[in-house]
Amino acid sequence: MLDLVTLPDDRLHEVSNPVANIDGTLEKLVHDMIETMQLSKGIGLAGVQIGRMDRLFVVGVPDDKPRAFINPIITARSSELSDYEEGCLSIPGVYADVTRPESVQVTAWDEQGREFSLEASGLLARVIQHEYDHLDGTLFYEYLRPGSQKRLLRLYEKRMRA
Repeated sequence: MLDLVTLPDDRLHEVSNPVANIDGTLEKLVHDMIETMQLSKGIGLAGVQIGRMDRLFVVGVPDDKPRAFINPIITARSSELSDYEEGCLSIPGVYADVTRPESVQVTAWDEQGREFSLEASGLLARVIQHEYDHLDGTLFYEYLRPGSQKRLLRLYEKRMRA
């Protein structure tokens, strides 16, 4: 299992770099990321969350196969929004309702270097957006109002001291 990066690590607020060479050498990393995500009981994991400042993430939602997204680009987002309680492996133990587009279209490369496009809705779309945000240094709590952000961070700090 790979080590997880957690708050207050500053890397979580940095923009990740594009992966220069997308080839079969990423297969082991993707496998290790999926294993870490599953063992941590998560449904998504971005490179930065394991200390890799590369634009890649993995997702694994119920009733779907685990997938890797390398150098992803969200090409469209629906105007329809939905709320859902989100958490993050890098901010363990705290959760909050976040409003996001209900569906997205994304183009990316898989771990073998094959380009693909995907239309996703529901939970898969939400996880893609959450992990995509990680690549831009944005954490889910930043979508909350300032007072809610402060409460969430205080709760997290309290849990970490306990």
